[in-house]
Amino acid sequence: MTNQEGLNPDQILANMTPQIYARFQEAIALGKWPNGVALSQEQKHTCMQAVIVYENAHIAKEQRTGFVPPKEQPCADDSHIHTIEQPLQWK
Repeated sequence: MTNQEGLNPDQILANMTPQIYARFQEAIALGKWPNGVALSQEQKHTCMQAVIVYENAHIAKEQRTGFVPPKEQPCADDSHIHTIEQPLQWK
């Protein structure tokens, strides 16, 4: 099974070690490889996909990149639903 870009999740998982995972995370965060060479957009995209596949297989949901815990209380009540929208006035 391959995704739209041709990356095979099974191949990613078979070849990805915790060290490679950590290196990809660092490269994504810094925008460059450890040797200082900048990541191309394609490399960044590929690294992100590999990190997502690896995390889904090996990392607890609460520890995955971008995890946002559910709120115990909603941010607001439903009173805002019945308000009248005001159009923006561009000047």
